[in-house]
Amino acid sequence: MWWHVNEGGDSNMYEEHFVKENKLIRVLWSNKRDRGLWFIPLVWKEFSLGIQILPLHTRLALIAEEVDFLDVIPVVKKFLSETIGPWLDGTFNGNGFLYDEKWGGIITKQGSTDSGADFGFGVYNDHHYHLGYFLYGIAVLAKIDPKWGKKYKPQAYSLMSDFMNLGGGKTDHYHSTLNHHYHYTRLRCFDLYKLHSWAEGLTKFADGRNQESTSEAINAYYSEALLGLAYNDTELVSLGSTLTALEIHAAKMWWHVNGEGDSNMYEEDFVKENKLIGVLWSNKRDSGLRFAPPVWKECRLGIQLMPLVPVSEFLFSYKSFVKKVVEWTMPALYRNGVEDGWKEFVYALEGVYDNESALEKIRSLKHFDNGNSFISHSS
Repeated sequence: MWWHVNEGGDSNMYEEHFVKENKLIRVLWSNKRDRGLWFIPLVWKEFSLGIQILPLHTRLALIAEEVDFLDVIPVVKKFLSETIGPWLDGTFNGNGFLYDEKWGGIITKQGSTDSGADFGFGVYNDHHYHLGYFLYGIAVLAKIDPKWGKKYKPQAYSLMSDFMNLGGGKTDHYHSTLNHHYHYTRLRCFDLYKLHSWAEGLTKFADGRNQESTSEAINAYYSEALLGLAYNDTELVSLGSTLTALEIHAAKMWWHVNGEGDSNMYEEDFVKENKLIGVLWSNKRDSGLRFAPPVWKECRLGIQLMPLVPVSEFLFSYKSFVKKVVEWTMPALYRNGVEDGWKEFVYALEGVYDNESALEKIRSLKHFDNGNSFISHSS
């Protein structure tokens, strides 16, 4: 398992953008209104949107480390620690984490009284997605600030155990993953028969369980492996790496409509019309998303790629298929009202096989998705 990308950009191209983003972070930090509410003061009141911003600053710290812009790291470290810390010590204003004895898991205060709050977090929807974003930030903070990591290790392992507990006997310590926390449900999201995760929680649907974003599921298990690296927990690294690999394999088989190799179960006409599944259910497949019709192909691509992290290059590792996906998606970008935040994912994939063209397009964007910046696309 790895912290950085295998193939990154030239460090010379980062300097101007690091200077700009370092200034941005300092301005945002000085203007924050409430402890723990950051970037945009209202963002953290919208649980899902807030946590999706975490990879932006987490990646910024790692890229700064990789290309030797070390003066950025203390700024990002303070920014992240004073953002994540209140969620872990129970001082966040207006929300927070609670233990749910009935179902053996972590829920939010708002979710405990409103099943629709925090994207259904109180009824266990998308737990691996959301907690994966938290744990990515926690893992990197524990890496760059071991003292902070030691302080919050119990909370970090509790969040991890919500969806990645293997069961076992009662334990009084927070070291071993394999017999950790009898308080939590065993592998809440991961299906040991299908060998991939389901995102739906306690809500029942006629077509069974479902999962939309494979990339966010992969990020969850990848973040667990990084947590293991940060805490020198070889069992957690092994388990996180294994589930990451299985989730990637399943994504390529079921969600990537390649028509070749393992992904050859779909009929010819469907393969011609689709390159990615929107939502995969127990009993059906959807080309659309919960928030987007099938013709919004840029959203379908983005939801299967976000967040952009080092493991993304293994999710889309076949350049010939990546080219097909990009060419299939590009015409959709000429539709009226397509947001730059979705275009960027298309251009990021184009960079797999045509870096210069992709960078030119990315430089023309006026806005980025919550979890990205120019630097994350260039790394």
